[in-house]
Amino acid sequence: MRRWSLWLLVTVLAGVIALAFVWPQAMVAPGPVTPAHSAIAGNCFACHAPLRGVSAARCTACHKLADIGIRSTKGIPVKSSGARIAFHQALREANCMACHSDHTGPLLLNAAHHSFAHTLLRADVRGQCASCHRAPATPFHAQAGSNCGACHAPKAWKPATFDHTRFFALIGPHKAACTTCHIGGNTSRSTCFGCHEHQPAQIRAKHAEEGIQNISNCAECHRSGSGEGGGEDGRRD
Repeated sequence: MRRWSLWLLVTVLAGVIALAFVWPQAMVAPGPVTPAHSAIAGNCFACHAPLRGVSAARCTACHKLADIGIRSTKGIPVKSSGARIAFHQALREANCMACHSDHTGPLLLNAAHHSFAHTLLRADVRGQCASCHRAPATPFHAQAGSNCGACHAPKAWKPATFDHTRFFALIGPHKAACTTCHIGGNTSRSTCFGCHEHQPAQIRAKHAEEGIQNISNCAECHRSGSGEGGGEDGRRD
């Protein structure tokens, strides 16, 4: 009885394996392929290597890395409304499966909707946000320039990580355009000498009366425009 059971099991497994090779779409495919690959829908081995799965080398055999996002596999320019950016050429390695899954079946539903990870980009281009992203059409972003990293991190656009009140409270007359203090939109540096009331010679003379010689960092003492100077709340110590 055990021998017959064993032979039955072997026969069933052999049949399943044979059917998987004869009708792979019906037996093992996790749903249809994307419409762009409909021409090779019946050729599993165009992407899959037996017993090894999908490899990026098989993807780049048709999709030349230098053309991805620019031209189709037939050399035809890809039509774009400006939303598609050719960033594939700046990836650390050709790891297509890190973002893409060709099948759209329920078993791979999550894998088919990967979010892009900026860690896939080469380190020298990760900070070049403006090469792929457009700043929101807001008055603040119009002044902020292209130094996105001052407020945002690659992990997520929101929430912004920069809190201006930690450094200088923008209240009263200091609710001014960013470029008033950050010349040229360079948010890594600031100056208080962009206003007619804060001329270098005048400020130095006024501080010299108090015995203060070093005025290179105004915000170190003046944390807001509500007082003459001092600590976190702008009050004089």
